[in-house]
Amino acid sequence: MESTQTAGGISGNVLFYVSPEPLNREQHAKLALVHNEKPYSFASTGTAVPLTVTEFAPAALSFPVIFAGEDRVPLAVMGLNNGENLFVNADGSIDPGVYIPAYIRRYPFVLANDEGQDRLIVCIDKGSSLLSETGETKLFDEKGEPTEYTQNCIKFCDDFEAERRRTDSFVQLLKDNDLFELKTATFTPTDAAGNAGEPQTVAEYYGVSEEKLNALPVEKLRELQTNGALAQIYAHLVSLVGWDRLIAVAMARQAATAGVVIN
Repeated sequence: MESTQTAGGISGNVLFYVSPEPLNREQHAKLALVHNEKPYSFASTGTAVPLTVTEFAPAALSFPVIFAGEDRVPLAVMGLNNGENLFVNADGSIDPGVYIPAYIRRYPFVLANDEGQDRLIVCIDKGSSLLSETGETKLFDEKGEPTEYTQNCIKFCDDFEAERRRTDSFVQLLKDNDLFELKTATFTPTDAAGNAGEPQTVAEYYGVSEEKLNALPVEKLRELQTNGALAQIYAHLVSLVGWDRLIAVAMARQAATAGVVIN
């Protein structure tokens, strides 16, 4: 899981979470959700955000879906530079039509491991600007019971955890079939006259090898199709076209900052 509970509270780093701590009816009795039409400022520096496998298709319409690290963690690439998100703005707004990963939508709630009792516990980010004693939607009612809002958030976290485990199984399936390869995203700049320059590497990442996929036995392909894995693999492959969009958005932002108009 993403973080663990120790005697002193929560340890470990979780993307976006500043001060995660176990949800407690005594400590957090007065806390409430702050209603904000632009609630996503916390994600404005999220360059790559974890995805679950069932999100591949909708995410593919917005950005590249890649795999990273030894664990081949699925990520939605939302920026080209560290600390940059090209779709979530600093004011917390998000560009129209952009898919919002569940990892972002569950914030400021999260599940964490309680290693002492081998269970998952519900936590909140106490440092979130979305939580305040002057907020509008209470976390607990007058009896100290979780409100409907809190219950829904906990269910969302439970569902996310179930999808995360499903994702682990999906990634293991790809590993077992040796389908990963190291890929590169490149960009070919052009000068004012439209002449192409030298291709530049934008990113290196892991992805599914189409060559390895096509070389699988028919029986194995049928198995991947039957269990739904093949559709998710193709969603990932289609999403890689999104590198071009990502580069175009980055160039447009850069040009706007410099006061240049791109035709």
